[in-house]
Amino acid sequence: MLLYGHLDKQPEFTGWHEGLGPWQPVLRDDRLYGRGSADDGYSAFAALTAIEALQARELPHSRCVVMIEACEESGSYDLPAYVEHLSDRIGDVSLVICLDSGCGDYERLWCTTSLRGVVTGDLRVSVLQEGVHSGDASGIVPSSFRIARQLIARLEDERTGQILLKQLHVTIPADRQRQAKATARVLGKQLLASYPWLPGVQPMQRDPGALVLARTWKPTLSVTGVEGIPQLRDAGNVVRPFTAFKLSLRVPPTCDAAQASVRVKQALEKAPPYGAHVEFVPDAPGQGWNAPELAPWLEAALRAASRVAFGKDAAFLGEGGSIPFMAMLGQRFPRAQFLITGVLGPQSNAHGPNEFLHLPTARRVTECVAHVLGAHQARAREPAPRPKRKARGPRPLPRKRKATR
Repeated sequence: MLLYGHLDKQPEFTGWHEGLGPWQPVLRDDRLYGRGSADDGYSAFAALTAIEALQARELPHSRCVVMIEACEESGSYDLPAYVEHLSDRIGDVSLVICLDSGCGDYERLWCTTSLRGVVTGDLRVSVLQEGVHSGDASGIVPSSFRIARQLIARLEDERTGQILLKQLHVTIPADRQRQAKATARVLGKQLLASYPWLPGVQPMQRDPGALVLARTWKPTLSVTGVEGIPQLRDAGNVVRPFTAFKLSLRVPPTCDAAQASVRVKQALEKAPPYGAHVEFVPDAPGQGWNAPELAPWLEAALRAASRVAFGKDAAFLGEGGSIPFMAMLGQRFPRAQFLITGVLGPQSNAHGPNEFLHLPTARRVTECVAHVLGAHQARAREPAPRPKRKARGPRPLPRKRKATR
């Protein structure tokens, strides 16, 4: 069995509440605040604790390999080399447990069934060698910001947010559509209540099932960084020489992220308005992942574990984020089963300020992992099914016998 987590974290963000901060662990009620506490600082400790829990009770488990990564938030670009180098020590994996995902609420075990891929990169639009007086140049020199807006409009409908490139869309499997509706029924109003909305702000659509699919199987675009635009206090009457944006596109789990990255670059750089200098420098794309069908033993173990630890049945949910490692493992171990779970629930705010780890959920998820480790060993001890005999032609019908008790 392979248990995975990562210890690297996203960059620091401003906006922490008074008394909280990225480097200061603070315990308030059931929440442990601090940068990366839930994404993904707890994971290695949870994996080791689950193993120790079985050993403390002298309960058997299969061989476990705990992999702790330090590059996940940068796309896991170096991880394949390590996995290849350590392949003999890792062995043939039959179960992967990843503690780096989310939960719809804190009331049950949530199992991740799919992950979107990600295509990121830097879009830079340049028009001048240096900034010039806006009273002199405006009306003659085109705005690099306006050109960037036009280019981004090639990717996204500015009114609806729909991604316009057909290559970034896929047909959503019927079972994932049914799952999305079931998840929406379980979460209800909690689906929207988990976000820190400003008063009066509305979601992009109202149908709960459609919102779940939009978050897990539809492509979306976010602008996550900007360069070349001064802060308000430093802004002057200047036509700026360039504008640069960090673009982040989430793509469906089964979309080819590498091909999507190529298509995005082509769309942005082709025939730029006014002959502006346009360059899109993509990062390494992160491939999405769609889980294989659950084996009966694992499905039963997940439901039983959730009932014991949480008192409720396990639930199944696609995630909008990316764990590039999962797609790689899925290809490397095509016969393996997967348990992808985590503690990133409502308002836990991964990647942002005021991130927290909900400690009761972390304990219960750890308990569930221990239960699954034990169930895997119990399955391994089951006798293998007898091989079927080869057919040797038609057999004579058996004689009728008297019924006996």
